[in-house]
Amino acid sequence: MKHLLAPMALSALLPAAAFADVERVQAEGSVAEVADRLEASVKAAGASVFARVDHGAGARAAGMELAEAQLLIFGNPKLGTPAMQDDMRAGLYLPLKMLVYAGEDGETQILWEEPEETFDDLDIDDDAEYIEKMEEALERFAKAAAGE
Repeated sequence: MKHLLAPMALSALLPAAAFADVERVQAEGSVAEVADRLEASVKAAGASVFARVDHGAGARAAGMELAEAQLLIFGNPKLGTPAMQDDMRAGLYLPLKMLVYAGEDGETQILWEEPEETFDDLDIDDDAEYIEKMEEALERFAKAAAGE
């Protein structure tokens, strides 16, 4: 029994650790409204929207239930290319993504991972100018989408 307690205790900590580097902002409006504002903000900044994935609709099409959730996938080659020039493996994590979803409390949330953390295991300097620009852009997009 003693041998099982340590792994069980460790596994209880893993979900919290996995989300330690994820940013979250509460937003006004429905998931679709917030995702629309997010998409408009990204486009207004000159970035390209590559896809908008409606996870809720996908679940319903499969005969399953899921709270409303939409993922926006977008990027700007002027920021992403230097990251890939520094370490091609950055292409696994680019383009950037933000998730808009209905939380358990019914509030709409915007969720994203900070690029510095995303690229943490790559040969990319945490102080690279493009990382700071990516992080600033994500924060601006979240504020605009949240209705702030």
